[in-house]
Amino acid sequence: MDLDAFIANIYEGLTPHLNERQIRIFASTMANSYGRGGVTNVSKITGMSRSTINIGRKQLDSGEIYPYDKVRSEGAGRKKITEIDPELINDLDFLIEPTSRGDPESPLRWTCLSTRNLAEELINKGHNVSHTCVSKLLNYSGYSLQAPRKTEEGKSHEDRNEQFEFINEFVKKYQTHNQPVISVDCKKKENIGNYTNKGQEWRPKGKPVKVKDHDFIDKELGKAIPYGIYDISNNSGWVNVGVDHETSEFAVESIRRWWITMGQEIYPNAESLLITADSGGSNGYRRKAWKVELQKFCDEFNLMVSVCHFPPGTSKWNKIEHRLFSAISKNWRGRPLINMETIVNLIANTRTSKGLTVQCSVDNNSYPLGRKVSKEEMNELFLLPNQFHGEWNYTIAPKDECYYVVDDL
Repeated sequence: MDLDAFIANIYEGLTPHLNERQIRIFASTMANSYGRGGVTNVSKITGMSRSTINIGRKQLDSGEIYPYDKVRSEGAGRKKITEIDPELINDLDFLIEPTSRGDPESPLRWTCLSTRNLAEELINKGHNVSHTCVSKLLNYSGYSLQAPRKTEEGKSHEDRNEQFEFINEFVKKYQTHNQPVISVDCKKKENIGNYTNKGQEWRPKGKPVKVKDHDFIDKELGKAIPYGIYDISNNSGWVNVGVDHETSEFAVESIRRWWITMGQEIYPNAESLLITADSGGSNGYRRKAWKVELQKFCDEFNLMVSVCHFPPGTSKWNKIEHRLFSAISKNWRGRPLINMETIVNLIANTRTSKGLTVQCSVDNNSYPLGRKVSKEEMNELFLLPNQFHGEWNYTIAPKDECYYVVDDL
C-alpha cells in the first residue's frame, strides 16, 4: 500500500474519534512525514485546507500545548460554501455540461472551461466564489481534467464486420499455402532537418537537444515519405523512403522493391501475393493508377496479386499500423530527423521483443502528381473482382500466363 492510501485509510478511521485540534495535529504530522510537498498531498487526501495544516505544523514546531477543553463545539466555525449557497453546485454543473443539462445556450458553451472563467460566470450569477474554490468544488463533484479520446470511427459500413471476416479467412488460406501476405500503408510524412520530434529520451540533466522553434519545411532537405510493407507471416518490414510525392506509382514501386530485396528470397515458390490495404490514399480502392501499376507488377514478376481493402474509417486495424509503424515511432521518439541517413538508420534498427526486423532504402525517383489513367488502360487490366464487394476485394492476373489461385475469385 502506498503512502497516500495509507494516510487516507488512517484519516478515515480516526477522524470520527478525534476533535478538531487533534485532527489538525494528525494532518500536520502526516504532512511532515512526506517532506517537500507534504502539505499539498495531505490537503488533497483529507480535504483540509493548506492553511489549517500549516497552523498545525506551527503548533508542532513551537511545542505549544493547548488544554483539551479549549476546543470549539462541534459544528462551530465557518460553514462550507455548499451549505451557505446550496444552488452553487447545480449552477456549476449547468456551466460544464450545458447540453446534457438542458441549457444549449449557456454563455460558456464556446469558451474555455477554465476555473477562472467558471468562477467569473458564477459571480455573474450571484455566487461568491474564487477560482480556487471552483477547483475544489470540481474535485468534490467528481470532475477531472481530461483530453478528448479517439474512439468514434464515424458512420460504419453495414458490411464492415463481414469484410473483416473475409480478410481474415483469405489471409489464413494464403498462409496455409505458404503464399506471401503483406500489409501496406504510407506513414506520416516527416520534415527532414533539426526539427522537434515527439517523445523523450534519456540525456544528461539540463542538456536537451536544441531544435528549431518552428516547423517550416526546409526547401533543400524537403520531406521524407516512408511507405511501409509489413510481412504478416514473417514478422518483417520494408520501408521505402520517398522524397517526392506519395502517388500510386510510388506505392507499387515500394512493393516492387520489397519483393526484389526480401520477398523473392523468403518465398521462392510463390505464385500469388495477397495485399491488405486501406481504402484511401495512394493505395485506395478507387485509385485507377494503383490498379494499373499493380498490373505492371504482375506482368513483371508473373505473380497473381489479390488485394483486400479495409472498410472506410478502419485504417487503424491494418496490421502495419501497430506492428511496424508504432515500433518505428517508438524507436525514433525524441530524436530530430536531421538528414536522410538518420531516418534510414533509425528505421532499419527498429526491433521488438516479438522478433520484428526492418530493412529500409531511399527512393530518389520523381513521382509527379496529376497522372490521368485512360479508359484504354483500364480496359487492358486483367482484373477479377470478387463476388463479395468486388470494389474492395479483387485479383489482378498476369497477362501472359495462367496461375494457380489460392481462392476461386
